[in-house]
Amino acid sequence: MLDESLLDTPEGLAEADRRGLLRGAAEAGARVRTAARHAAEAGIGELKPDGRPRAVLIAGPGAAATHTADLLGTLAGPGSPVVRLAPSGVAPAAGALRWELPGWAGSVDLLLIATPDGTEPSLSLLAEQAYRRGCSVVAVAPAGTPLADAVAGAHGLFAPMATTPYDQEEPLAASSPGVFWALLTPLLVLLDRVGLLAAPPDTLEKVAGRLDHIAERCGPAIATYSNPAKTLAAELADALPLVWTEGTSAGPAGRRFAAALAELAGRPALVAELPEALAAHSALLAGPLAASADPDDFFRDRVTEPPALHARVVLLRDRPSGGISAAPAARDMALSHDTPISELEPEEGGDLETLAELIAVTDFAAVYLALASGA
Repeated sequence: MLDESLLDTPEGLAEADRRGLLRGAAEAGARVRTAARHAAEAGIGELKPDGRPRAVLIAGPGAAATHTADLLGTLAGPGSPVVRLAPSGVAPAAGALRWELPGWAGSVDLLLIATPDGTEPSLSLLAEQAYRRGCSVVAVAPAGTPLADAVAGAHGLFAPMATTPYDQEEPLAASSPGVFWALLTPLLVLLDRVGLLAAPPDTLEKVAGRLDHIAERCGPAIATYSNPAKTLAAELADALPLVWTEGTSAGPAGRRFAAALAELAGRPALVAELPEALAAHSALLAGPLAASADPDDFFRDRVTEPPALHARVVLLRDRPSGGISAAPAARDMALSHDTPISELEPEEGGDLETLAELIAVTDFAAVYLALASGA
C-alpha cells in the first residue's frame, strides 16, 4: 500500500531513503558535469579517430548497461549498430557473469564497458580478448578497480566513473539515476568525438541544466499537487502502468521507467511504442485488468484486502503536440475503456535535453513510489 502522506513529508522521505535514491536523482545534473570533466581529463576529447567504427559493442552488468546501450543506439541511429553484449552465467554476482565477443568482432569495432562495480573478472578478460582481436576498448567504472588495470593493459582508454562518498555506504542500484548518468555521460562524449552522435560540451551543459531544473520541480520539498513526479507516483499507487511512448527518444525513457519501477519499487509495468501499443494492449484494456472491470467488488473486505490492480496508461512523448500523432487515438482508446491516463511531455529543446527531462521525471516518480510503498 502507498503511504501518500509520506510524499509530502520531506523528513520522512529522507529517513526512508536508505539507498540514497533521492540524492542520486537530485544530483543528476552535477553527475553529468563531473562525468564530462572526468572524460576530458581521461583524454577522450583529444582522440583522433580514423573514422566511424563498424559496430559499437557495449558490455556491463544490470539495468545501467542495458539502458545505456538502448539510449546510445537510439541516438546513434543506423550509422553504426550499437550492440549490447548480454552476459551469461548462473547468478547476477560479479564473479558469476560471463561476457564474450561475437565471432565477427575485430579491428574496425569499438568495445565500450560500463559498470558501477569494476571487479567483474569476466569484464577484465573481455578487455584482454578485445585487445587480442584488435578492437578499441573504452571503459567507465570506479577508479582503482581491477577493470581499470585490465583496460590499461589492453592499451584502452579508462574514464573513472563520477561517484560520491555515499555511493560506498550502500550497494548501488543499477537503476539509480546517479549511476545511469555517471556511466552514460563519458560514452556520450566519446561517441560525439567519433561522429556517431551529437553531444558537444554545450549540449551536455544544457542536459545538466535541464536535470537541475527537474530536480527543482520534483524535489521532496515540492508538494504533490505541483510536483509532476509525486503526482505520477500517487496515480500509479494501485495501478498496472501501461507505458506508451511516442517519438524516437521517448522509447528508451519508457523502457527505463518500466525497469526502474520493477527494480526500485517492485512494481510490474508493460511498455510499448505508439502506434503499435494500441494493438498490443487493446485486449488487456478490455480484459479483467481494465479499470471498468469489476470497479468495486461489494464483497471485498475494505480493511484487509487491497483494491484490485487495474491498468493505467502513462503516455510519454518526446515532442510538443502537433503534427501527425497517435496520441489522440491513444487517449480515445484509454477513455473508451474507462482507463485513466497520465501524460508527460518535455519542454522544447534538443533530443538529449528532452530525453533527459523524460528520464528525470520518471526516475523521480519511481523513487517516490519506492519510498512511499516501503520497497
